[in-house]
Amino acid sequence: MGERFVVVPVDRGDLAGVGEPSDAVVADPASDSGGRSGAVEEKEAGEDSVFEPQEDPNAAVPILKYNREPNKYGDGVPKENSPFINNTDNDKGNNYDGTNMALFEDEIEINPMVSSLLNKLANYTNLTQGAQEHEEADNDEGPKKKEVKSPQMGTFMGVYLPCLQNILGVILFLRLTWIVGSAGILESLAIVCLCCSCTMLTAISMSAIATNGVVPAGGSYYMISRSLGPEFGGAVGLCFYLGTTFAGSMYILGTIEILLTYIVPKAAIFVAEKKEDEVNALLNNMRVYGTCCLALMSVVVFVGVKYVNKLALVFLACVILSILSIYAGVIKTIFEPPDFPVCMLGNRTLQNHNFDRCLKMEIIDNVTVTTKLWQQFCDGPELNATCNDYFNLNNLTKVQGIPGLRSGVISENMWSMYGPLGKLVDDKKLESVDGGDPTQNKYLPYVFNDITTFFTLMVGIYFPSVTGIMAGSNRSGDLRDAQKSIPIGTILAIATTTFIYITCVILFGASIEGVLLRDKFGDAVKGNLVIGTLSWPSPWVIVIGSFFSCCGAGLQSLTGAPRLLQAIARDGIVPFLQVFGHGKANGEPTWALLLTGGICEIGILIASLDAVAPILSMFFLMCYLFVNLACALQTLLRTPNWRPRFKYYHWALSFLGMSLCLALMFICSWYYAIVAMAIATCIYKYIEYRGAEKEWGDGIRGLSLNAARYALIRLEEAPPHTKNWRPQVLVLLNLDSDQGVKHPRLLSLTTQLKAGKGLTIVGNVLEGTYLTKDVEARKAEQNIKSAMSEERTKGFCHVVVSSNLRDGVSHLIQSAGLGGMKHNTVLMAWPGTWRQANDPQSWKNFIETVRESTAAQHALLVAKNVDSFPTNLDRLGEGTIDVWWVVHDGGMLMLLPFLLRQHKVWRKCKMRIFTVAQMDDNSIQMKKDLQMFLYHLRLNAEVEVVEMHDNDISAFTYEKTLVMEQRSQMLKQMQLSRTEREREIQSITDESRNSIRRKNPGAAPGTTRSRPSSVVEDNQEDEAQLIHDRNTASHAAINDKAEAGPDRVHMTWTKDKLFLERNRNRECNANVAVRDLFNMKPEWESLNQSNVRRMHTAVKLNEVVVNKSQGAQLVLLNMPGPPRNRGGDENYMEFLEVLLEGLNRVLMVRGGGREVITIYS
Repeated sequence: MGERFVVVPVDRGDLAGVGEPSDAVVADPASDSGGRSGAVEEKEAGEDSVFEPQEDPNAAVPILKYNREPNKYGDGVPKENSPFINNTDNDKGNNYDGTNMALFEDEIEINPMVSSLLNKLANYTNLTQGAQEHEEADNDEGPKKKEVKSPQMGTFMGVYLPCLQNILGVILFLRLTWIVGSAGILESLAIVCLCCSCTMLTAISMSAIATNGVVPAGGSYYMISRSLGPEFGGAVGLCFYLGTTFAGSMYILGTIEILLTYIVPKAAIFVAEKKEDEVNALLNNMRVYGTCCLALMSVVVFVGVKYVNKLALVFLACVILSILSIYAGVIKTIFEPPDFPVCMLGNRTLQNHNFDRCLKMEIIDNVTVTTKLWQQFCDGPELNATCNDYFNLNNLTKVQGIPGLRSGVISENMWSMYGPLGKLVDDKKLESVDGGDPTQNKYLPYVFNDITTFFTLMVGIYFPSVTGIMAGSNRSGDLRDAQKSIPIGTILAIATTTFIYITCVILFGASIEGVLLRDKFGDAVKGNLVIGTLSWPSPWVIVIGSFFSCCGAGLQSLTGAPRLLQAIARDGIVPFLQVFGHGKANGEPTWALLLTGGICEIGILIASLDAVAPILSMFFLMCYLFVNLACALQTLLRTPNWRPRFKYYHWALSFLGMSLCLALMFICSWYYAIVAMAIATCIYKYIEYRGAEKEWGDGIRGLSLNAARYALIRLEEAPPHTKNWRPQVLVLLNLDSDQGVKHPRLLSLTTQLKAGKGLTIVGNVLEGTYLTKDVEARKAEQNIKSAMSEERTKGFCHVVVSSNLRDGVSHLIQSAGLGGMKHNTVLMAWPGTWRQANDPQSWKNFIETVRESTAAQHALLVAKNVDSFPTNLDRLGEGTIDVWWVVHDGGMLMLLPFLLRQHKVWRKCKMRIFTVAQMDDNSIQMKKDLQMFLYHLRLNAEVEVVEMHDNDISAFTYEKTLVMEQRSQMLKQMQLSRTEREREIQSITDESRNSIRRKNPGAAPGTTRSRPSSVVEDNQEDEAQLIHDRNTASHAAINDKAEAGPDRVHMTWTKDKLFLERNRNRECNANVAVRDLFNMKPEWESLNQSNVRRMHTAVKLNEVVVNKSQGAQLVLLNMPGPPRNRGGDENYMEFLEVLLEGLNRVLMVRGGGREVITIYS
């Protein structure tokens, strides 16, 4: 082996992510001196050596550790620090001197070598969601962090036991016996099977998601957000956070209930003086002690979570010992049932708090005396005292509370015994004689229902006892093989707890008397925990075990919920939660803990375990619903990255689990379900509207792509009907030298025109080649997207790099859009500086764009003075939108004002429509017809018909035309040689004189041409198409016929001939006036009369428009088409400039050759 190895210094950026800095070693085929000198030179260049102490504590962050601080290092997307993509920032300092890979040496900067990638994968580590890494940070001394230990936990310790601890809890110890007594064994089994089936199906879906790659942190939130996108992830993540927080409330309430009811009842602060006030006193005690307990637990979590983690095994041991004592107690009842008698008055159960003997009277020293029980039903201890009628009519009997498995009590507990609030707990098989006032029962020591019981309530209260299945996935960083341990451990834990719950339901129903099962707080057995009466060797085993179990579960909730909120906040998808992403120096979520404590206090103020349980059931069910939805979507969409190692899943199972979750939500509490879904919807819409945009490769995006593909294929089948036509706009933006948007108001106009509907494509063209302009293109695209965001323009951005602007715009017009979602309208700004531009391409490109949009049958909108258009924040008060309808364009001029007035900016503006009447038109009838047309179009607008007479051409028009042609000739002369320039000037002069002679036949006696033939020649010379060409030509033809008349005049005078002669005389006078004008200005003789007529039309139409609409908020008018002969392009720009002179906001409209508005429904 001839190769030698040297240490190459690597800068700090290359060490980000290594637990303990290691030497970068590369193969060096060079000599010792060469290798050494290279190292020394790098050292002398100022780079930090890996052997020197690093003062920056953040400089040694492990290389591939998943970072949960997106605001500091990125956007929170783990792909940025993941070895699974081409992340070569850490390799830039490495030297690749090997000759055997020289062929790929130019690609090393982009694509790392396979050996480097595999090395990263081998060293990849992933820290747990818990606070272990934060606690380690407290103990770090010096600049180097402790070496990250590789995870060693297996399936049993890492997944199975944590899931077991989280699933088994307060409901099992405090409410399961009451649920069995109220719902009966059969319905209780149905509840257990329903809830456990839901969690089992969810666990299958979760296992598939958890084994589809590495789950760095965030548990269920991470899985849902990366599978369903940031909107669903944020909504469901916050719902899961609220569920975990309310679970903490429930566990704290369970802790206080055990403390005040079963351990130290005398510690109660509020003591009821009357029997009917006991419930309120208990709730107030729960509030006070619950608040104190919450404060104490929050302090413990704040001081150090490592103590909570160390006590987790103790709490788990308490749970397991308690369950074992239950089974031991049940077995003992077969041979020796425990003695817990229940005192019954008639068939009613009595509270056994204030008496010790179930007797009315007893004989002491041959004297009959009353008992304490007597005094509770009578007004005194005397034998002749007045007693309750029911007490007098019925006898007292003792019923064994725990008759045992062999007693046959299972048949009595098989069916449900629901009842309303205040219903007495009774035993139907005992005799009873009715008597007494039923309204007085609440003041007597009976056991009664404290809430109304029914099946759906039982489901809502029971469901929290099956939650906690996410505990294994939350600890994926601690597992030796997470993709193997999570499915096995979670499913085994659910199977185990399901077995425990089913056997407990059956054993409770087979061992305990029904009246004791329905006694929620154990009042009939001297305030003992009902499940504790069954346990062996002592009821205190269950009481103490359940107490510590509830304490541990509460601490775990207060530990996990703030970190879940911190993970959501640091992802940056919910802006107002950013503050909760910060915490102590070691990363402890202090602010999130404060918010969690505040929300938890709300649950404690509710104070009822039975009222809090359905609330957290909603949030957990919603979370499980979306886990199933995520798995079903990924499976059905066949996403390429969907390759879970867990193979025992199916989309049908996930869909069944999702349906079951939704059904359980409404079964538990339909109003809570609606509230929970409303909260999730509000969060979803908020994230969609204000949240950060994330690309996580989620399933919803895949679903959107499939839906878009299906819709595009459907749209391709047929063109849109006129009723569905709306402007799908291609906006042509101009950028300045810094790639900034020149006319942002163009985007504002687009937003006001579209109101978020239809397609908007914002395009721009950069001159050059893509290889040299790729960076500028990306910058331009980013700037355009920023401008679109500021102007609230919803659409797409398309930047094209082309060799010249004309071709680039042509490419945009031809290729923008996809399938049926292509633009049908082009929006651009009027080139206001076209006269000052030295480069004629500025206005030539504009005219070519007009021609190409017409050729593509696209409508065209040109906004003049676009910078004066209103912003989206403006609100135009009074004013009008004036439409000048000169030629029919398919209805675009009618549709655009209607669309603009849908927006808040233009809503208060009124619509006015002007149309132009010629000499032969009946203006009154035109107005009536137009009003009827607008009525059928369902448009409200004022109608006015403007008459434009065929007036004489003014001197102003000739001057305008002269200036225009002189400028045109100058532009041409600049491009010709001297000889060509003289020849061109002479030909233009001759042509202009011939035109004048044709215009005035009397001035040239030798001329034999008639005016109609001259008009035809003029049209052949310049076939430019303007708005009134057709009308002008028709009137000219009529006048020509009139002028030709004198050659064929008959001397027989009639009325018609008299009018004809008068018209002929008027024409002669007009010709004399024209000759006089030419005699006054000899240079006018050289003017092209076609240009004069067009300028005349532009001037007269401009005068009318300015006179009527100068104060309008917006003027819309037909845009004349460019000349077919490109020789007159510069004149075309002058015509438009004259047409728009004196108007502020103008939108010129050119139709796309199809009807866009219809009178039919």
